Amino acid sequence: MDVTNEVMPTSRERIEQMMEPGPEGPIFMVNLLKFRDHATYEDGRPTDLSGRDAYRIYGAAVSELITEYGGEITFVGDVTFLALGQVEELWDEIAIAKYPNRAAILAMSSSPEWQEIGLHRAAGLAGQLNIETVTSPFAG
Repeated sequence: MDVTNEVMPTSRERIEQMMEPGPEGPIFMVNLLKFRDHATYEDGRPTDLSGRDAYRIYGAAVSELITEYGGEITFVGDVTFLALGQVEELWDEIAIAKYPNRAAILAMSSSPEWQEIGLHRAAGLAGQLNIETVTSPFAG
């Protein structure tokens, strides 16, 4: 299995898929996060922030913004150990956000408010995997 960390979708096909209605909600978006050692802002501003610190600025703001779209942050945790499997490098943090549906995710990430705070996300992340999940019918 090849894994490619991205900060933003790079394929037109993926963007088009995100615009489709998607599964019945709620949707739990699992975010596997890899931070830069030092934050790097696209506008070239000088900063002493680590990637994790820049992402924390984004995280604090998005945890408030997400509620306007019917969502919530349900879990954030540091990755500490790989108990099973093999991977070249672990992600640094996992965050799970709950949304009512895929349209809410798209609306939030297209909003001017998200665009404004997203610069801290981009500055802090070396890469990310976002995995859309729904509750399994077998989950007691």
